[in-house]
Amino acid sequence: MIGRRRFISIIAGAGLGLAMGPAAAAGRAYRWKGTALGAAAQIVLPRENAPDLVATALAEVARLERIFSLYRRDSALSRLNAAGQLSDPPPELLELLGICRAVHRMTGGAFDPTIQPLWRLYAEAYSSGRKPSQGEIDNALQSTGWDLLHFSPKEIGFRAAGCALSLNGIAQGYITDRVAQLLRAEGLSNVLVDMGEIVALGRRPDGRPWQVAVDDHIGQRVLPVSHGAIATSSSLGTAFDPAGTVGHILDPRTGKSTSAWHHVTVTGPKAALADGISTGLCIMCESECRSIPLDYTIRRI
Repeated sequence: MIGRRRFISIIAGAGLGLAMGPAAAAGRAYRWKGTALGAAAQIVLPRENAPDLVATALAEVARLERIFSLYRRDSALSRLNAAGQLSDPPPELLELLGICRAVHRMTGGAFDPTIQPLWRLYAEAYSSGRKPSQGEIDNALQSTGWDLLHFSPKEIGFRAAGCALSLNGIAQGYITDRVAQLLRAEGLSNVLVDMGEIVALGRRPDGRPWQVAVDDHIGQRVLPVSHGAIATSSSLGTAFDPAGTVGHILDPRTGKSTSAWHHVTVTGPKAALADGISTGLCIMCESECRSIPLDYTIRRI
């Protein structure tokens, strides 16, 4: 996954009664902190057998990363991008592409996982100390566009040469959702999962909402969360140029790195949708927001 600055984090807070070992007393929370998807991650669980559950969750993260990672040559996504087609694709990849299609429609095309040829152009150009030319951008746009992708349970493929997918704007949210679903299936009803985006199941052990810190362009805010997800995107969370002025969120409609907002926070029922929506919103004007479902709340700075 692309490394990027983190803008949301779990606040442990007084009253959680955190216990860091396997002998945690019943009713107290166990907090795991580590690394997942190349970034800091946390899981807070109210169970004595939390270490075993965390190990199960991390095994699921590793399995999903073998599907979605751009940086593992053996991942399903990398094999698709290299060959231009993938037979018998994993069901999780098909499910995520279905979510991508929904977010693409919601955002009027501002979110588009076929952005990878354009992203690669910017990365290679700036790594060699120059800006991409307009001709290069126009050429990359020929291989960019949701209509160039087709997928079914039998095959995923591209309709033009040079196409490639990046799921970095949505996969963290999807994996966060999957981990939360796994823990819910294990009987947990009060859990907080942070795998780059955050999902809250239920409440803290003391009955209060979970507390999540959001660092945006104007400072830190603390949001109470229960039974929902939070995702953030920042146009300059990762930059191509050393000066940090050319952001990594590119407009697939124009090929430009132009963002209307410094920071976008989206809350709603699912982290995958919130993640993808927050990515698209970075380059959407105010009037375009009407297409976003009413059960997702947006804060843009």
